[in-house]
Amino acid sequence: MKRSEKRILTTHVGSLIRPPELRPFIVARNKGADYDRAAYAECLKKSVSDVVRQQRAAGIDVPSDGEFGKAISWSQYALTRLSGFERRPISGKNPFDAGADRARFAAFYAEMDASDPPNTAMDSICSGPIAYTGQAELQADIDNFKAAIAGIDVADAFLPVAAVPSVIPDRKNEFYKTEEECSAAIAEAMRTEYKQITDSGLLAQLDDARFAVTWDRMAPTKSFADYMKWLERQVEFINHSLEGVPEDRVRYHVCWGSWPGPHTSDVALRDIVHLILKIKAQAFVIEGANPRHEHEWKVWKDVKLPEGKILIPGVISHATNIVEHPELVAERIVRYAKLVGRENVIAGTDCGFAQGPLLRRVHPSIMWAKFEALSEGARLASKELWG
Repeated sequence: MKRSEKRILTTHVGSLIRPPELRPFIVARNKGADYDRAAYAECLKKSVSDVVRQQRAAGIDVPSDGEFGKAISWSQYALTRLSGFERRPISGKNPFDAGADRARFAAFYAEMDASDPPNTAMDSICSGPIAYTGQAELQADIDNFKAAIAGIDVADAFLPVAAVPSVIPDRKNEFYKTEEECSAAIAEAMRTEYKQITDSGLLAQLDDARFAVTWDRMAPTKSFADYMKWLERQVEFINHSLEGVPEDRVRYHVCWGSWPGPHTSDVALRDIVHLILKIKAQAFVIEGANPRHEHEWKVWKDVKLPEGKILIPGVISHATNIVEHPELVAERIVRYAKLVGRENVIAGTDCGFAQGPLLRRVHPSIMWAKFEALSEGARLASKELWG
């Protein structure tokens, strides 16, 4: 994995706003409707090629494929790549209604859901043995992305995929004896995905919102000790899924969820960073630009980044239409660089700009303006750090 040896490199979390021409195919795939598969394949390949060129034009050194090949969300896409799951109409309480933040700000969330309803029409049920079956779909993503970066000057290139705790996170288990057995089966299956990506020469980024968000879900009924015990077990599952996968080809992304809410019950980075650093990845992509978490750069005053590791802090936010000033971006980068070493920092974003193929947080024009601000901020920071 490339480091910021001569200047601060730039990247992001992965998911980008889908182009209009791709969206009808995504809708058809989600609905299980008929569509022209040849036309879809051609549109997808062109869309990935275009978005890679746009990323480089905006100054992104380590691009992704935008997650364009996923028909469902960044975590639910695994339903199309794993056996053992079926979908049924929701029975009982909607899982998205849970959490301390939602309980405290119920009136706000009622308004937000009315204008931006969560995609919770179906339950995801584990009803059989879990195995990885998505090799062909994943290979199409790999082929499209490698074709897109061919002949383009990139420092590295990554495909974002779900980490074990975030794979179909609100699933219901009706097959395995325990949730632990279900998670272990997912870990075994997802290793196939991670290894297929790294074997192709690309970086694999494991996205994991559930790692930090679960405290908000547990807070109303369980203790912090319960949460920490759960986290420790998740680290074991993640590392089990990474057995045989080269550590220097893995990025691990943790955030506190992407929804534009108050986030008053978010767990502090200081309380979980020691467990994050146990994960067998070379780079850690951690939210750091939004008002709830920007102050947590100070954690690195007391926590030592292990030798050989890379920190990719979020220095622009996906959750506001305000475009960060490049000087602010540079200021954020320099803070981290002075604490963990300039060569160990790559400038990134808090999260993806599209939380699903049909859900975006900002207008596309603003997304690209933010990338330009990120790149300009990295240039200013590099000037200060290298002279």
